[in-house]
Amino acid sequence: MPDGWEPDKNGLMPDFFAGDAKLLSIDASNMEQYQDRLSVGTIEMMKKYGYRIDVYPTHRTAAAPQWVYDYTYQNALNTQMDANGAKYGFTGAYGGTPFPILDTDPNIAGAQAMWNHQTRWQGTAYTRNEANYVVDSTGALTLSAGQRQFVRYPYYMPGGSASNYSGLYIQSYTKYIAPANQIGQEFLDYQPTNMFSSPERVWAYMPGEGRVREEPDMTYDTPAPGLSGYINQDEYDIFRGSMDRYDWKLIGKKEMYTPYNNNKLYLATPQEGHGQHFINPDLLRWELHRVWIVEATLSPGKRNVMAKRRFYIDEDTWTVLLGDTWDAEGNYWHFGVNTMENRPDFPAGVLISTTVIADLQANHYLSSVGIWNESPYNQPVLLGVPPQQLFDARSMAAQAQF
Repeated sequence: MPDGWEPDKNGLMPDFFAGDAKLLSIDASNMEQYQDRLSVGTIEMMKKYGYRIDVYPTHRTAAAPQWVYDYTYQNALNTQMDANGAKYGFTGAYGGTPFPILDTDPNIAGAQAMWNHQTRWQGTAYTRNEANYVVDSTGALTLSAGQRQFVRYPYYMPGGSASNYSGLYIQSYTKYIAPANQIGQEFLDYQPTNMFSSPERVWAYMPGEGRVREEPDMTYDTPAPGLSGYINQDEYDIFRGSMDRYDWKLIGKKEMYTPYNNNKLYLATPQEGHGQHFINPDLLRWELHRVWIVEATLSPGKRNVMAKRRFYIDEDTWTVLLGDTWDAEGNYWHFGVNTMENRPDFPAGVLISTTVIADLQANHYLSSVGIWNESPYNQPVLLGVPPQQLFDARSMAAQAQF
């Protein structure tokens, strides 16, 4: 942690590597000589919009408490895939990476790698303000929703075990605080580690409706609330949620240019950070890191508007750093970027802070769950575990203002 940094007074981390010299810049004029280290979407953005990435020295800043590594070791010995297939979930794991050693069968390993992404270490709990912005095809920037986000990770509660674990890897409670037409909306989200026996659950409260209701359709390719319909439910974090509609295959591992250690971005205002078709390249740091590459194709008889997807998963954090999406006709569609904030206070070397997804067919994009150098999205992050009643649909109903 930097000298003099006070968590109760500072919502934004400094740029720890501000003194690094840029190694190179890549755009449409020179991308061919680096294309083996670029994702499909990065190349498509360069060709269509004049996108540029600036590459800096690599810093492997990922970290977790020792107990997370201890649990990971135990998971390597004890994790059991669901009998119906790895994509449906797992049991016998707790407190660490569920599949630290991937199966030798790439058709099993692909789903295992995606579970590692969904259950990756991001601390035990936090509360913070976040902003969701959309940028339309003309470049107009709009706050789609500002939110107060309360998150706890039951899978990572210290002192727990696989034998007494609730089966949920995340519980999140979201309360919209802006703009005026969104204020008061609330969402409660449960994501399980075994979706065959316990599907994900979402509850919603809409002011004026007079009740809290469970939303059975807020999964898969249902448009995500608060994001102007720009992305679908399973595009949070580039991918989150039920995996049963796809067949997953591990393609391999390679060194690629990825966003990493992006504290500089979060020190900017939303207006400084958003360009017409992409986040300001001057503020986004890219580094060379090893990634697992996983490809998802629709299972026979299953439906999702995204027929094929590709994910680039950080070797150190198991975070999906980049994502590619194609539609049913084989046309390139969505390009996803997970920017990485370096926050040693969690303790965790890097965490997702802002997910950016560009629609190359509609020519618009969004940034979601972002922190920016603008009130109230630059407020201190609270690391204590939020009260349990916040994550109870009955409590949400009891406190709602009808």
